[in-house]
Order: sequence, then C-alpha cells, then structure tokens
Amino acid sequence: MAATGQPVEAKESRDLPPPRRALTGRDAAGKSVFQSFDVTSRVVEIDSNPGLTFYELYRTEGVPNLTGLEPDPMREGTTAFPGPGGTLFRLISYPPRRPEGWKPPPGPTFDSALKELSEKVPGMGDHFDRAAPGMHTSDTIDYGVVVRGEMTLELDDGATIHLRQGDCIVQNGTRHRWRNPLPEPCLMAFVSVGGTRG
Repeated sequence: MAATGQPVEAKESRDLPPPRRALTGRDAAGKSVFQSFDVTSRVVEIDSNPGLTFYELYRTEGVPNLTGLEPDPMREGTTAFPGPGGTLFRLISYPPRRPEGWKPPPGPTFDSALKELSEKVPGMGDHFDRAAPGMHTSDTIDYGVVVRGEMTLELDDGATIHLRQGDCIVQNGTRHRWRNPLPEPCLMAFVSVGGTRG
C-alpha cells in the first residue's frame, strides 16, 4: 500500500480473508437500503511488522448526522484515533508470536517502523512510547473483543491479563501494549470513542 493512504484493493491472506463490510443508508423515499456490501477498501499492512494488518471499517467525527445519505468516510482515508466525540471501527490482525531467534526484516529500525505506521495510519506512530516498544496511549475509550485467537494485554505496572476468543476489554485511555502469545494470528475488533483528558 502506498504511503499516501489511498484505498487499495484488498487481497486475501492465507490466514484471514479480508472482512466484508455492509454499509446501510436511505433511498430518496427514506427507506433503508444497502449502500454497499463488499470487502473493505482500506486494508493497511505494516511491512516492518509482517502480519500486522489494520482493516479500517468506518469512522465518524463529532456527533453523527444520521440522514442515511452520508458518503462513505473511508474514501477520505483513516486516522490513528478519533477526536473528541468521534468514533473509529477497525479490525486488527496481530501476527503470531515470533519464533525464538526471529529478527525483523532487514532495514527497519524502531523509529522507521513508527514512521511507516504513521504514514499508513496517519498519526498512529505518535502514540507509541519510544522507551518501551509496543506501549502506547490514546485519548479514547476503546471497546475491544477477541474475534479469533488469544491476546495478552499488559499495563503500566507490568500486570497482564490473558484474553481468549470472545473476551472483551474496555481500555480507558490508559497506557498499554498487546502481545500475541500463540503461534497463530489473533484478530481483534475495536470501536474507539474519542475523549478528552481531565
């Protein structure tokens, strides 16, 4: 995918076929209709972390206007996290636990990986702590659910919880990192709601 964030045609992965997204709206008579039902047009693969894939599904800014005639906001691109009152719906496929001795692809450094992340998901790399790889914070409440696989969530004090398929998390704008403990990908669904720090 080009760093411009332009839509790309989603391609099938051997681990997960790209999700299809049904988008509803209204016709001229005000009746509900399907505007589309197809593979999401915005699939973001992170080359410096093979297997990390963002499926960007929908976003809103502020209080949504529910006319049913709104254009698909994903045609304009995506963002790391929504502003106050905004929402963002995405799936993230996390790569399997790396085998012992695994080294990242030649070339990328931590800083270049964060740069790639910010180019493909605008501003995302800015939320990561450079002193503690993987740790990040956003001004959002994130509702997350493990769709497939398992995931470990770690917080500031080193405390962790192990999430299995169907387990949910509410992340209240706190610093955290995700780790896939299994030798298979993990798929999580997130809805982020933008807030403000008190």
